[in-house]
Amino acid sequence: MPRDPAIEIVPSVCPHDCPSTCALDVERIDSHHIGRVHGSRRNSYTAGVVCAKVARYAERVHHPDRLRAPLRRVGEKGVGRAAFAPIGWDDALDIIAEKLIRIADTDGSEAVWPYYYAGTMGFVQRDGIERLRHVMRYSRQYNTICVALADGGWVAGVGQKRGVDSREVVESDLIVVWGGNPVSTQVNLMSHIARARKTRGAKLVVIDPYRTPTAEGADLHLPVRPGTDGALACAVMHVLFKEGFADRAYMAKYTDVPEELAQHLSTRTPEWASAITGLPAADITAFARLYGATKRSYIRVGYGFSRTRNGSAQLHAVSCLPAVTGAWQYKGGGAMYGQSGLYQLDRSMIMGLDAMDPSIRRLDQSRMGPILTGDPRDIGAGPPVKALFIQNTNPVVVCPESAKVRQGFMREDLFVAVHEQFMTDTAAMADIVLPATTFLEHDDFYTASGHTHLQVAKKVIEPLEGTRSNHDVICALAKRLGAEHPGFRMTAWELIDSMLKASKLPDAGTLHGMGGIDMAPDFETAHFLNGFPTPDGRFHFRPDWSVIGSEYAAMPPLPDHMAVIDEASSAKPFRLVTAPARSYLNTSFTETPGSIAREGRPTAFIHPADCTAMGLAKGDRVRVGNDRGSIVVHAEPREGQQRGVIVIESIWPNTAFEEGIGVNTLVSADPGYPAGGAVFHDTAVWLKAA
Repeated sequence: MPRDPAIEIVPSVCPHDCPSTCALDVERIDSHHIGRVHGSRRNSYTAGVVCAKVARYAERVHHPDRLRAPLRRVGEKGVGRAAFAPIGWDDALDIIAEKLIRIADTDGSEAVWPYYYAGTMGFVQRDGIERLRHVMRYSRQYNTICVALADGGWVAGVGQKRGVDSREVVESDLIVVWGGNPVSTQVNLMSHIARARKTRGAKLVVIDPYRTPTAEGADLHLPVRPGTDGALACAVMHVLFKEGFADRAYMAKYTDVPEELAQHLSTRTPEWASAITGLPAADITAFARLYGATKRSYIRVGYGFSRTRNGSAQLHAVSCLPAVTGAWQYKGGGAMYGQSGLYQLDRSMIMGLDAMDPSIRRLDQSRMGPILTGDPRDIGAGPPVKALFIQNTNPVVVCPESAKVRQGFMREDLFVAVHEQFMTDTAAMADIVLPATTFLEHDDFYTASGHTHLQVAKKVIEPLEGTRSNHDVICALAKRLGAEHPGFRMTAWELIDSMLKASKLPDAGTLHGMGGIDMAPDFETAHFLNGFPTPDGRFHFRPDWSVIGSEYAAMPPLPDHMAVIDEASSAKPFRLVTAPARSYLNTSFTETPGSIAREGRPTAFIHPADCTAMGLAKGDRVRVGNDRGSIVVHAEPREGQQRGVIVIESIWPNTAFEEGIGVNTLVSADPGYPAGGAVFHDTAVWLKAA
């Protein structure tokens, strides 16, 4: 449908937690209202494409339930708006500052824990909370919710978080989407894949425990058991070596121990992997031959299969495949997990890194439940956490062991302030709630994981009356707390300019006028033909796990199946995957009517044979549980996954479940190996009719 020429089109950038970081064209109706949001063509990765949930972003910006005034809790925790009364901004900020000062004076500064994550991916509005943390000497945060496991696995072999540009898939003859569902989470990538399939006849293989929308359209779908992708990768490499697909000349030049790897894999046969993965040995062999015979083979490595206790080992095993075949040498060949290693940005001013003291304790964000309930493994010799200041995240829903998280939030001696756009489950547990702007109402700067562009965005519309940006709130609190740092005296735009200058890049105005800048390296660098960014310039089949994490001794020395997952048992015969839903992104779109209408209700996808064995029909209420708790959802028989696998899509609000208990109640807060990381897809459960 053509756009109305009377509506002004304003550039912006999507800030939400996905690899696409789309360039946007926003319909600005007036200074306070937007219409539709479109993908922009000024960025060749976005290429005019945007997901449906962002296209209808006006639903979120103009939602009647957006918070419009600071609130002070006057009733019980967890009730919602009825338990709050409005107060003025100065009163709210004064209360927060007084509480933080009193707690720091009484219990020590480490009793205060500023807590944030990726509700926005903009550097100024997301990371400014770190400046306040470091200046005030509050407890530090170890970010493990999303990428800790995946980063460690990729860097172990490749040496740096970068790979072959996603736009090169148009030159590929085989595209393997491993552990991702780009139809739902990276729609731009699918547009490039579609071009390769149309113009080159490229084959698409999807490796995922269930039949996602991406798998529905693939030429081949391999539904592995959760937590067994490393075994599949090893068996594929076994075939590559055995049947002559391994490029020994390439490995001799670019890898560390190819002959040792070949010997190690001699027993990792397709039959061996079949017993672990549940895939037929013939299917493993067929995929290995397809991959080995295709020079221009491209693996898009996703986050999904890394969210297990063995996630780093799994991802490392998969990253070995293009090194064995030498696919890195070819246009459209190689692999990509993320591109953040390309952006050598100096974020010292934004994050206050000059004030950081590494002796201040660091708390694992994924272990919020154990931390708030006083687990000595987390608290150590320091004080209990007595105050939380939260931006950009919803931990009462998002964090593992959410029942324990809620228990911690219910403590009467815990003060909580939440800066948020809606009355989320976390905001409902707060003492003070502050209303926040959306990304269209403030300035910020963005990089991407799935592509190579730097982008600057100015506010598109004026902030909703009563709301304030993260940056403005951080600076206002700093003034009341007596926190001194130049970053607190700068505007958001000045901070962007400062970072760009320190990083030797064009200033903010220039970069904004250019529509961003593409940081993609040349072919040789992108394909590591000048060497890998490791100390010896080689890809490491035998990584030095000690530089990745403290639990390195448990890691397999060479690619292997690491048998540390929460295995199914007679008491808990099912393995649970909590995958993203197409219309939700974590918890960012669970309030919008369009997304709610499309997703319906929390549902468990169950293999039809398992449903038959249990006498379950579509829509039946079922209870899913383990020793951490149980939840009630509705059953839906689904082909395309193995027996014994249950999939519950989306992190629904806890209030969307019958008993007010969300899916992450079932997920363990155990850290993955070797450096921590949330294990959202590594859960054994039982299931019964409710």
